[in-house]
Amino acid sequence: MRREKKERRKKMNSMRKGIYILPNLITAGSLFCGFFALLRTLQEDFYAGAIFILASGLLDGMDGKIARYTNTTTRFGVEFDSLADVIAFCVAPGILVYAWALEPFGRMGWLASFLFVVCGALRLARYNLQGSTVESRYFSGLPTPAAAGLIATGVLVYYEAGDTGVNKHLIVLIVTYLLAFLMVSTFKYYGFKDIELFRRKPFRWLVIAILLLIVIAYEPEYTLFGLFFAYFISGPMVTLVLSHRRRPPKPKIPEEKPA
Repeated sequence: MRREKKERRKKMNSMRKGIYILPNLITAGSLFCGFFALLRTLQEDFYAGAIFILASGLLDGMDGKIARYTNTTTRFGVEFDSLADVIAFCVAPGILVYAWALEPFGRMGWLASFLFVVCGALRLARYNLQGSTVESRYFSGLPTPAAAGLIATGVLVYYEAGDTGVNKHLIVLIVTYLLAFLMVSTFKYYGFKDIELFRRKPFRWLVIAILLLIVIAYEPEYTLFGLFFAYFISGPMVTLVLSHRRRPPKPKIPEEKPA
């Protein structure tokens, strides 16, 4: 009881000192994009809903980086970010994929959509509990922004191909179930946390970044979908490679010398 009271006092004292405006303002912007994605989905403007989900993902990546670089990371910011992620990367893409491609499947459709939402929320809760106990270089399970990004770019690719409006797509149903499973799995996904944009890098990295931006600008829908899909399938592969490296070497049997 005393320990819980001390923790509560610490939280209250940190709140009385105030909160940092900039990172939490960016988080609020991410939440707004998720909310607006829901509104556009309800109006059956699925293309705009997908765009707002991607914009939310961009802002979500910025708030954490800015908080770490400016040393303004707080417990309040972490909790606020998680709540915003539930709306932007669980509820919004879950409703989007249901209204766009899963509604014709009936019960199987809304079950897939709900499973995506609940598995995304469970993944965020698990991440918050694990904290610093997991490897900083890898995420355990597919991150929710990546799962939402694959759904959003999938919608954009279908629109680019001329397939608009509500449609019945079996492949989307299967992928939605797979995304839900991967979010709560223990597959290792690269976290990109060791990429320091404000430190000196070899010249080739600037050239690679410029080329990537040119490719994205030329075919944004297909390029972004390809990047998200590659990340989607990378988890099982990375886990397989890491498990093979950690496997202890087989003991060598000494050769018997002839008498």
